[in-house]
Amino acid sequence: MLKQRVITALILAAAVLSALFFLPAVWFSLFAAGVIMIAAWEWANLSAANPVEALLFYCVLAVLMAALFLAGGFVDNNLDVELIRPVLLAGSIWWAIALVWVQTYPGSAIIWGPTPTRLAMGICVLIPAWLALSWLDTLDNGVWLVILVILTVACADIGAYFTGRKFGRRKLAAAVSPGKTIEGFFGGLALVLVVITLVILLTPSQRHLWWQWMVVELLTVLASVLGDLLESMVKRHRGVKDSGKMLPGHGGFMDRIDSLTAALPVFGLLYSLLIYPSL
Repeated sequence: MLKQRVITALILAAAVLSALFFLPAVWFSLFAAGVIMIAAWEWANLSAANPVEALLFYCVLAVLMAALFLAGGFVDNNLDVELIRPVLLAGSIWWAIALVWVQTYPGSAIIWGPTPTRLAMGICVLIPAWLALSWLDTLDNGVWLVILVILTVACADIGAYFTGRKFGRRKLAAAVSPGKTIEGFFGGLALVLVVITLVILLTPSQRHLWWQWMVVELLTVLASVLGDLLESMVKRHRGVKDSGKMLPGHGGFMDRIDSLTAALPVFGLLYSLLIYPSL
């Protein structure tokens, strides 16, 4: 099982890094859209959608991404952050709503439990994440910004795992994910803040923005944990362990990108507000 997980992880890492470093921004956006559509297929299953509902969900996602791709200026690489920022803001507001639902589960399921509502949740989860990822990749040093988001999520997860195993006592969201602890969360946050501090120290051009980066990373970590918890909540409601079986040893695509779906729009919004104007 471990060998299978490692092999799958290495293949995924190679595919993502190859796309990041070698694909032009416009093609990377389309590559990301393909991943999102695979995740959407899994989300439709988590929503208990019938074939007609799943097809409609697919069509809505495709139309929305196409509209944002064209209106956002991705085709000619002439992006307008003032057009993209409201979508990222809407996505971040959605995650604030999701936080309330996670905190009040299982009672909140009466609101989001119906299939149409869960499908609408899928749009709020997937579209802003795709847009943030595509936009970040177009920026100067965009590849490294995307890697920073991935590194942030990975460090938060690693720090939480080891701190939780050693010191975890108090449950973070017992009804949703019994294995997560408050101590683990703070361990993950601490590791991320240490890593971003090292990154800033090694990047002189960013040192005058140290407090902005701390705010960005803090809220990105909070969002990444929420993304994980939200998918866990939906899976628990559906009665399944994994979102799919396409990734041997890892489950489905949603299982691998759940934290990123929340981290990306929050990181993108905060970066556009606090750091991008100062560069």
